[in-house]
Amino acid sequence: MGSGRDLSGVRAGAAARERALAERQAQGTLRHIFARVGGAKTAERAWRIGADGEEAVARELARLGPRWRILHAVQVGERGADIDHVVIGPGGVFTVNSKHHPTASIWVGGDTFMVNGTRVPYVRKARHEARRASRLLTEHVGFPVHASGLIAVVGARGGFTVKSQPADGAVAVVPRRGITRFLESQPQRLDIREIDAVHEVARRSGTWRR
Repeated sequence: MGSGRDLSGVRAGAAARERALAERQAQGTLRHIFARVGGAKTAERAWRIGADGEEAVARELARLGPRWRILHAVQVGERGADIDHVVIGPGGVFTVNSKHHPTASIWVGGDTFMVNGTRVPYVRKARHEARRASRLLTEHVGFPVHASGLIAVVGARGGFTVKSQPADGAVAVVPRRGITRFLESQPQRLDIREIDAVHEVARRSGTWRR
């Protein structure tokens, strides 16, 4: 079993909020005010929007039934990486990556994920995140744990199109408001004993250190 801090009380967006605050302090009060008024695309703004997206997805995840367990802002390794949400329930284990693009146009076709016509590596990163979670959880829980990646899109007021999901089934792309429906529609993979066992390991910070 992993050791360390209990992650079950960590708030959604916590890591992103910390980064936004650090950027704001580095920016200075006046520069921050001018940047906010002018709508400048600063690092502080990017982290703040990211945190807003994680909180929006967390509100949707909170609608899941009592058999589901949810962790937020799970820090992985020693280089500042984190998983926005880890969801454990009857349908399995999912690493959820919130992507908040308020006014953008999103297009997905297989592994190709486009934001305003520019390709971004979201699917590749989500697949890597899920595989890493599978390995770490399996090492600690005592039985094989398969994790799937989810990309939860927030905003996208310019349009949201999924022509086809990633072909290998390891990652799915869903709109924020569709995430609970997607998770609850999955076939049962874990019973309540397995759910509790995985959650007990997942909520310990020591599980995620490598």
